[in-house]
Amino acid sequence: MVTSSKPNLYAPPRSSVADVATDADSELGSRGARLGAVLLDGLIFGIPFVPSYYSAFSAVIRSKSTNLAGNPFAIWAAMARSGPWFYLGLVAAVVTLTITTILVKRNGQTIGKKLLGIKVVRKDGSKAGLGRIFWLRYLLNSVFMLIPVVGSLYSLVDSVFIFGSARRCVHDYLADTIVVRA
Repeated sequence: MVTSSKPNLYAPPRSSVADVATDADSELGSRGARLGAVLLDGLIFGIPFVPSYYSAFSAVIRSKSTNLAGNPFAIWAAMARSGPWFYLGLVAAVVTLTITTILVKRNGQTIGKKLLGIKVVRKDGSKAGLGRIFWLRYLLNSVFMLIPVVGSLYSLVDSVFIFGSARRCVHDYLADTIVVRA
């Protein structure tokens, strides 16, 4: 047999392959931490508007007109008439939204998730992008919830899914994400 010192150009490439640890190997975020993060985020976004909520709902109660009570745009207009409180709340909401967007883009965390030490990643452990989190986890989920009657049922089912062994809500399945400890 003749041996050649020339490399075989048709042989498969050779390389060292090692498994890379991913966030999928991380511990799943607890149900309590996820609930706490949602509640914290709601408070962070809602508290700056409390004075204008009070002013708007006082106007609704004082109003004899039924169109104000059933019209959300009229309620927002009443909140805007509360003066500087509404605009201060609006500025606070924009600042909070900016901070949240930066945190989600960097590490898949809202302010509440950051405070409670959890984050959103893809099911395979790779980073979940801002677009995936916004469009699939948040916006698509919100659109489903806006459907009369069905939206309420969907919201309940979405929340109850967290009690499965995978600890994933319907919006996690839609976006192919999981929530892990950060």
